[in-house]
Amino acid sequence: MMKKDGAEAPRKLLVVEDDPGLQTQLKWAYEDYQVLVAGDHDAAIELLRAEEPDVVTLDLGLPPDPDGTREGFRTLKAILEMKPDTKVIVVSGHGERASALNAIAQGAWDFYQKPIDIDELGLIVRRAFHVRELEVENARLAEQGANDNRVLGGMITGAPEMLKVARTIERVANLDVSVMLLGASGTGKELLARGLHEASGRRDGAFVAINCAAIPENLLESELFGHEKGAFTGAVKTTEGKIELAHGGTLFLDEVGDIPLPLQVKLLRFLQERTIERIGGRKSIAVDTRIVCATHRDLDAMIAAQSFRDDLYYRLAEMVVKIPSLVERPGDAVLLARHFLHQYAPEMNPGVRGFAPDALQAIDEARWPGNVRELENRIKRAVIMADGKLVAKDDLDLAGAAANDGEESWLNLRSAREAADRVAIRRAMMQSEGNISAAAKLLGISRPTLYDLLKQYRMQAA
Repeated sequence: MMKKDGAEAPRKLLVVEDDPGLQTQLKWAYEDYQVLVAGDHDAAIELLRAEEPDVVTLDLGLPPDPDGTREGFRTLKAILEMKPDTKVIVVSGHGERASALNAIAQGAWDFYQKPIDIDELGLIVRRAFHVRELEVENARLAEQGANDNRVLGGMITGAPEMLKVARTIERVANLDVSVMLLGASGTGKELLARGLHEASGRRDGAFVAINCAAIPENLLESELFGHEKGAFTGAVKTTEGKIELAHGGTLFLDEVGDIPLPLQVKLLRFLQERTIERIGGRKSIAVDTRIVCATHRDLDAMIAAQSFRDDLYYRLAEMVVKIPSLVERPGDAVLLARHFLHQYAPEMNPGVRGFAPDALQAIDEARWPGNVRELENRIKRAVIMADGKLVAKDDLDLAGAAANDGEESWLNLRSAREAADRVAIRRAMMQSEGNISAAAKLLGISRPTLYDLLKQYRMQAA
């Protein structure tokens, strides 16, 4: 931490101790820190709120129960509920080791038994500050890493498959062509559509989204094209449709395969003439709206079954972009899981700090049929259900959800091995947050071997 003049601010240590003599002794012993002293629960909590110290030494014997531990444990609980990342070092009387171990079980970082040896306790305090500084730095690097993995529209990915999609969309963003996004539900089609809009020359115009599958067939025409006052029962005023509202901007038609055939004809006419007529209206209205659409349905099969017009398809699909499912993006599930945990934990369960190794492995191996949407919901639930600082495998409730990607056709054995190596390396790097030593350990190889493979396959080290 730096002061405004550039000098490093002293680290804050809160000493919770009711003995005045010991208070003075401890205060003068730690000249490298800004020492804050509290003699009881209320004073300790007040200083915690005001000063937010990273390390606390806490005597379990506090008034009004100086000969017991009840008040000390109450203070410990309050500190960890308010500031879970605090390193609390409990100090207990001689022969009260059981109480100290109980405090550790309840979240204390370390313990020390009286009589106090200032030098020995000082070593524990220095170690606590060092660990806390490492945690802060790791959090900063993790956040930096998450930002580094943001691409078009704020989508988080480290997978080449998804980066290729983002580059394709960026390339066509400023071309006035209709774009169709094809992919399973929950793969982020609307996020990419919004990213396309923001990367285009229409970014200052409106981005309007409509889910064609979520609106009853008899209302969809009015939603898209608008209506004049009195056009039908309940039409008490003239209302602009979504196409008109997106004038100068972008209209995102999600689940375009659910548009009924009669309405497909009217949409085709708009795409050909760039004019619309509201329901009940007689006047043509010129509209400059770019169409981006998406669907998870098989439009080729629908065209063959004559439930989707081929001429409309060719108007909508001037550029087709296929969105890979989450299971086709090795490593992204772990990357996204960490993002969602950091997003939801502060509000829903502040004590949760990360994932246990078995949880990360389960996330990496799961199929995720609902893709990113399913992953987000699963992580949100796991954060709520977690009892400790780390989300465990059982919190995810992923039994029987392991991925099985099936067989692939490769040019030769070398290409098959390279593809498998790339997937394994990418997953290990994601799980280890870019730490080469940890990734090599996960892969069962040495650091130099991993560096050689990264160089051989032209993969980035982080």
